Amino acid sequence: MPATISKANDMTTTNSLANKASASNRLLIIFCFIAIYVIWGSTYLAIRYAVETIPPLYAAGLRHLTSGSILLLLCWAKKMRPTAAQIRTSVVIGIFFFLLGHGPLHWAETRVPSGLASVLVATEPIMVFFLAAWTLKRRRFNWKVIAGVCLGLGGVGLLVGRTALMSGRGMLIGSLAILFGAISWSIGIVYARKSNLAGHPLMLTALSSFSGGILLLAAATIGGEWRGFSLGAVTARSWEALAYLIVFGSLVAFSSYNWLLERYSPTLVATHTYVNPVVAVLLGWLWAGEQVTLNVGVAAAMVIGAVVLVDRGTAPNEAEAEPRARQATVTKAEA
Repeated sequence: MPATISKANDMTTTNSLANKASASNRLLIIFCFIAIYVIWGSTYLAIRYAVETIPPLYAAGLRHLTSGSILLLLCWAKKMRPTAAQIRTSVVIGIFFFLLGHGPLHWAETRVPSGLASVLVATEPIMVFFLAAWTLKRRRFNWKVIAGVCLGLGGVGLLVGRTALMSGRGMLIGSLAILFGAISWSIGIVYARKSNLAGHPLMLTALSSFSGGILLLAAATIGGEWRGFSLGAVTARSWEALAYLIVFGSLVAFSSYNWLLERYSPTLVATHTYVNPVVAVLLGWLWAGEQVTLNVGVAAAMVIGAVVLVDRGTAPNEAEAEPRARQATVTKAEA
């Protein structure tokens, strides 16, 4: 009898621990999806606040250099060591992603509302499709892709052709700069896929972020952003926004993204692409007083719909999608 009671107690304890582990895992899953949906969507507003009193290229450079350094220290603690090939490829990726991709985005957000910027950046999957079709020469068009491309071009045309033009020259130039950055980021994605570079995604992200940060700081200095800049003039809000971008935008959200990719299909994880612009537009409206006009609302719906159509029309099978997603993890180190 005592043995039976003991065995029953052991089973009860085991079931209790299993239930707690299952609940903890569910909470972790929810947190990770919230991170890639909400945190990455909120980075656009954080960028706007950071560049209010910090020169844009310096803000971007400090962001990526700091996050890259932290990730490199983590890699060093895990006894990961980069190869010469990884360093060379990561520098090229750093140029496309951060110098030519995030640099123009940070600069443009001194002129363009964060919500509008997020909608323009959301066109990246469409650009990636065209670049991949051109370089790999194995993409096939179908009605979903054609409809998505037409819808996406219409959305961008509505934003740039009406909203930007009616708001003045600065808005137009800023919008074009964001599109240039999106094209550069898309080129970096295709390059990362074609390079077939083996290595842990954490190391590749750390190296590209670190090199991109150095390049951005060098470009800021050469471009003369230091003229008239004083650390004493930087507001607490800008410092807090920069810290948020480093800790949450780069480290927490990226870790969540990487964790989810190891456990769920890339198609499910990629749904953040549809959600981020919605979050960015809403936060810009709620906290920064950005106007959400009918044009912006319609254009955002068109672009998000276009991305969904192109994604569905080009989705590879799971066996092909999984390694591609893992290889391209570096492309979403931050939004």
